[in-house]
Amino acid sequence: MHLEKLSLTNFKNYEDVRYTFSRQVNVLVGPNGSGKTNLLDAVYFLSLSKSAFQSQDAMSILHDTDYFIIDGIFEEHDDRTVQITISLQRGQRKVLMADKKPYERISEHIGRFPVVLVAPNDTDLVREHSEDRRHFFDGVLSQLDPEYLRNYLMYQQILKQRNSLLKLFAERNQVDNDLLDTYDEPLLELGQKIHDRRRQFIDEFLPGFRSHYAYLSDDREEVTIQYESEVSNPGFADEFRHFRRRDTVLQRTTMGIHKDDYSFIIESGNGQPPVPLKKFGSQGQQKTFVIALKLAQFAQLQAEKDVKPILLLDDIFDKLDDRRIGKLIQQMDEGVFGQLFITDARPERTRQLLTNVKADIKFFEIGA
Repeated sequence: MHLEKLSLTNFKNYEDVRYTFSRQVNVLVGPNGSGKTNLLDAVYFLSLSKSAFQSQDAMSILHDTDYFIIDGIFEEHDDRTVQITISLQRGQRKVLMADKKPYERISEHIGRFPVVLVAPNDTDLVREHSEDRRHFFDGVLSQLDPEYLRNYLMYQQILKQRNSLLKLFAERNQVDNDLLDTYDEPLLELGQKIHDRRRQFIDEFLPGFRSHYAYLSDDREEVTIQYESEVSNPGFADEFRHFRRRDTVLQRTTMGIHKDDYSFIIESGNGQPPVPLKKFGSQGQQKTFVIALKLAQFAQLQAEKDVKPILLLDDIFDKLDDRRIGKLIQQMDEGVFGQLFITDARPERTRQLLTNVKADIKFFEIGA
């Protein structure tokens, strides 16, 4: 599976461009601010129907224009080509089409063309909030498991409705417990399903992740991921209902799988117990951890989908030391990956790094 052609109209800084890509390695070079990352984001958008960097679709429309169109030709694993088109008019709903026929639900597209992005801000997964970590693992699971995505979207919809109801109760200073029951029961049921799938996924994900970390770090230390959820408590459902009054005062649902977290743990060495990576891991260890996460994501998607995901590497040569870069280049040379897109502001460096890689490599001058 690979992206053969891409055309952009009014997408971010691109007014009207067209590209034909190599099925193996595509290198996007040009000065900072020329639009290299925006082009990667277009590939990501086409695969997952959303931007990797913008929370609102309308923010991807070129300034002073009213719409954008992303159009691409994918070759699937059975050599069949399919045209995917995403368009958005300001003030209207996004339209996603396959071979010019709209999807009934955009969620049906997720996972059809798997993609993995490695970006400079990935270490936020370690340093920042639980929401960032949930977002990452939910994204992986959404590409892997359509049922998980359906349950997750339904949970988010009911959660939003329940929170709106809590605000109404707070304004009226009156709680309708019977009405809350109609939201709490499906929320608890969906939350349990999501919790169980997250726990199962981490159990399946850990061996591959640890293997990738060991490869990148030359077996210098061991790491693990701990899934933390209050839904694991046997009496969670009763506790959830017990705190309705608190939820009403705060006007939001204070318990549930939307509060879950994933702890990243690293071996401290010298016979000491493992410690949180966030507090005690070096910058190099944190970078290695998140790259191992992404490589394990790639491997998991490949195993489940029986196809190599598109791999997007954004400006990573500036962020990694020579040893870790060498490990990635070695995997490229060994044919571990499928189609790659790499951005770099220093084209000569990239040419030098890829000199001995046995692959079809195509360079694109962005902003030239």
